[in-house]
Amino acid sequence: MTQHLFTPVTLGDLHLANRIVMAPMTRNRAEPDGTPNALMVEHYAQRATAGLIVAEGTWPEVTGQAYCRQPGIETAAHVRAWRRVTDAVHQRGGRIVLQIMHSGRIGSQHIKPAGVDSVAPSALQARGEIWTDAAGMQPFDIPRALSTEEVKAAIAEHRAAALRAREAGFDGVELHGTSGYLSMQFLSSATNQRQDAYGGNAAARARFAAECLQAMAEAIGAGRVGMRLNPGNTYNDTADEDSGATHAELMRQASPLGLAYLHVMRAPSADIDAFALARQNFGGPLILNDGFDGASAEAALQAGQGEAISFARHFIANPDLVQRLRAGLPLARFDRRTLYTAGAAGYNDYPVATAETV
Repeated sequence: MTQHLFTPVTLGDLHLANRIVMAPMTRNRAEPDGTPNALMVEHYAQRATAGLIVAEGTWPEVTGQAYCRQPGIETAAHVRAWRRVTDAVHQRGGRIVLQIMHSGRIGSQHIKPAGVDSVAPSALQARGEIWTDAAGMQPFDIPRALSTEEVKAAIAEHRAAALRAREAGFDGVELHGTSGYLSMQFLSSATNQRQDAYGGNAAARARFAAECLQAMAEAIGAGRVGMRLNPGNTYNDTADEDSGATHAELMRQASPLGLAYLHVMRAPSADIDAFALARQNFGGPLILNDGFDGASAEAALQAGQGEAISFARHFIANPDLVQRLRAGLPLARFDRRTLYTAGAAGYNDYPVATAETV
């Protein structure tokens, strides 16, 4: 029987050698100003056998920075540094897209440059704290609500970020629509109390993400643009009165754009079948994510649930994940203590499998 995981697939304009996708993962290894570095070049190059790498959430401009040592795609220096990453991946035969992530209200004045506000659909502070290298754990900022004109400017910033990503050599971009960042803050009823065209009912709340996707698609081609969603997600103090229905509305708005794919995560609640919701409302190629191993990924593909499967934690400790899955080798486990620390430890020092691994 053909193993679907290892067969080529085309998602829009993205031609993948296999259906194993590396999911975007925050790892906090960039320079303090968001410039990618040699550690990141090596990290992504090690994993270039994936059919597609979705590089970590990257801020389009500094207002959207969430975390210390999170990369950006705002400056010429960012573009040049990311080019080293994409060149290294391409030289090994891989494909890589960049996840564009505006953090909105998730961030701190101790992380952003002086005088840079945190912004959001509405001036509602997220409950919780965030790590800052300068001052340890700090509460999230109280954000400033964006004006309607500033919302349009943020959409234009996503367009510009997509163009810079292509200049940096990325094969495409993915809009980060999960985990309580700006797109999800607009989408969710608990974080969006606006009364203009970007707030109110689900259709209006979905408008920001849909217009970001449209702007990026017009800039670099819809076949190079994807979106990541996670119906039912409440991370970073985000909630919605009917998350399934609201996400279905956004999927329907995105469907006519002809995007490369929808990257959909399994819902954290059994009340929502996120994969079925995506098949019913999006209509384009699906990348499925969360909780898969080799066997369950193969079963999902054979059942026609999606076109590709993405892996996160397995790619942390297994740079050769594709080869391990193909050969049925054991998978190494990652060290949680080094997920977000600086340096190569727990980032670039996981070994590939050897004969002794079997």
